[in-house]
Amino acid sequence: MEAIVVDNISKVFKLHENPVHSVKERMLSMGRSKYREFVALEPMSLSISTGTTLGILGHNGSGKSTLLKVISGILKPTTGQIRLRGRLASLLELGAGFHPELSGRENVYINAAFLGISRKEIEKRFDDIVEFSELAEFIDEPVKHYSSGMYVRLGFAVAVNLDPDVLLVDEVLAVGDEVFQRKCLDRVRQFQQEGRTIVVVTHAADVVRQVCQRAIVLDHGKLVADGAPGDAIRIFREHLHGTLEEAAPKATNTGPLRITDVRTHHPRSAERKYLEPGEPLTIEVSYETDRTVESPTLSISILSLEGQAVYAVDLDLPSFGIHHLNGSGTITLPFTSVPLLDGRYTLSTRLIDRHDADLRVARDGRDEFEVLNPGAARGVAALTLGTVTGRSG
Repeated sequence: MEAIVVDNISKVFKLHENPVHSVKERMLSMGRSKYREFVALEPMSLSISTGTTLGILGHNGSGKSTLLKVISGILKPTTGQIRLRGRLASLLELGAGFHPELSGRENVYINAAFLGISRKEIEKRFDDIVEFSELAEFIDEPVKHYSSGMYVRLGFAVAVNLDPDVLLVDEVLAVGDEVFQRKCLDRVRQFQQEGRTIVVVTHAADVVRQVCQRAIVLDHGKLVADGAPGDAIRIFREHLHGTLEEAAPKATNTGPLRITDVRTHHPRSAERKYLEPGEPLTIEVSYETDRTVESPTLSISILSLEGQAVYAVDLDLPSFGIHHLNGSGTITLPFTSVPLLDGRYTLSTRLIDRHDADLRVARDGRDEFEVLNPGAARGVAALTLGTVTGRSG
């Protein structure tokens, strides 16, 4: 049974090229206002079975939030139609309907009424809402005094206590403190056990891996992948990396010492581009030099896409038997194991002569490799787990 059917929907926005700002300007430009069309969603179709948790992945501007708003009815599609089965709750803009001058208690009732819940029904759920939000001591305070985190707590608490058949979630699993995030994820898992349908929009691959049975990827409004979470994450990263690569500034490499290429490969490179955790990786750094590099040092840093260094090392090449560099050549670094989990990692490479300040070159962010974890472990490091034992009684 299908809980959500997306039937050939698209969304096109009309953007005014010369927006008017006064009544006079509006009258003078009547009938002559120019606009251009922005295609937020290309025509697409998909169906989501009852009880399925679907992840929607995409970079900023890919159309993922627009798709969720069309499904929820906030936006009307330009073409096509949406068919839903059951009560729907949207966690899109938490607290968007709250009135700042009213108390948290009053806003709970107003927000619930806005979502079609009767006062009698919300009275039965009110204590559960307050308990989940952990805002009992502030519930009668005007929400204008609430922090953004308190807004999120109350908005989430209202939405998840409406007993929905279909739950739409837009990035809210990434807001609030870590304890509250875990609480949100626990509630999502409870909904899964109860057989509810969930659609999660995110750019966090870990969330998709943790909670989704299926995932789709959007890129500039187009549906580019639909399948298992691991496959969708890989395709998402390929498209995201392409976007970052286009935007990255080109490095200059014109001095007397030059890095001409950096290559990565592993034993199964012919079958797949990505590593699995714990597999070996070889990095090859090719160089050219116009002068002899008498005291060469090669530095390699491995960074996450967010720029966090996960590994860095400075290699004094003479201690490895490479006493000087002349002409052109390649330095090979064989890593016997890469104990990293999911991610696309970039390389920062530096080659210098410790005794000649003119002989130094850096190459940052142009080279990368990917690790794809086939299991359910999360985080950065891939720890090796031995035999698990236990006793009962």
